Amino acid sequence: MVKDTSLGSRVLDGIVHIVMVLVVLITLLPILHVIAISLSSPEEIVRGRVGLLPSQFSLGAYRTILFENVHIPRSFWNSIIITTVGTVLNVVFTTAAAYVLSKRDLLFRPFFMTICILPMFFTGGIIPQFLLVQSLGLMNTIWAVTVPVLISSWWLIIMISFFKNFPVEIEEAAKLDGCGDLQTLIRIVLPLSTAGVATIALFYAVSHWNSYFSAMLYLRNYDSYPLQLILREIVLQSTLADQLASQGNAALAEDMSSNLTPESVQYATLVISIVPMLIIYPFIQKYFVRGIMIGSLKG
Repeated sequence: MVKDTSLGSRVLDGIVHIVMVLVVLITLLPILHVIAISLSSPEEIVRGRVGLLPSQFSLGAYRTILFENVHIPRSFWNSIIITTVGTVLNVVFTTAAAYVLSKRDLLFRPFFMTICILPMFFTGGIIPQFLLVQSLGLMNTIWAVTVPVLISSWWLIIMISFFKNFPVEIEEAAKLDGCGDLQTLIRIVLPLSTAGVATIALFYAVSHWNSYFSAMLYLRNYDSYPLQLILREIVLQSTLADQLASQGNAALAEDMSSNLTPESVQYATLVISIVPMLIIYPFIQKYFVRGIMIGSLKG
């Protein structure tokens, strides 16, 4: 491959690099500011002296929300359970449905495709969904926040396109060896479709991890709240002390009121909430672009 060394090409490369640096700065600076506030002393936060680096380094906010307050560690664990269970169910049902719908000889395939595509444009609304969940007896259970979002029409279409490009010869060879449709999917197709499966799994996981609205609708037990819903409560109530006092933990609330600021608690919780996705993403990144491109451009 011959590299273009003309003046126009070099100018364009310079502009692209400058734009990317600006994008990185716009993305990174707010995160650094959040981390700096969460690691700064309350006095420096109140005086407005915290910039991109911590001022008078302090782990008081993290110590309080992780070890002195039982609600946030419990909600963190609840979020992990909801995200894990929800993502597994999403991937299982999406891949199974996509594999079936990718077969052109499927009876009534256009009808089923129409049923799958319609929710992208029209939905019943929140109230019918709430009544349905309530009538099924799913209220205040993990199924209330996972089953209603079992299959995303968008990711179903992506996986259908992905499976359409799977070599038919491999499937035919598996069936000649005695594999049924389910065995072919599990033993042959899925192991060779890691890129697509990992891509939709990442997006499903991020969606579950960041979701709070469905939990706010369907969960009534405070001990079942996910981390994002607890974070919303903290932000709306301004201080974690108010929240703890309302939950009957007046002693800890009084201690927090005198030793922490609302910003330090809020931002420390924000940092904790983004850590799992930052840890998971590097392991899935190698599948990400390949999965999106194969599923969306081919077919």
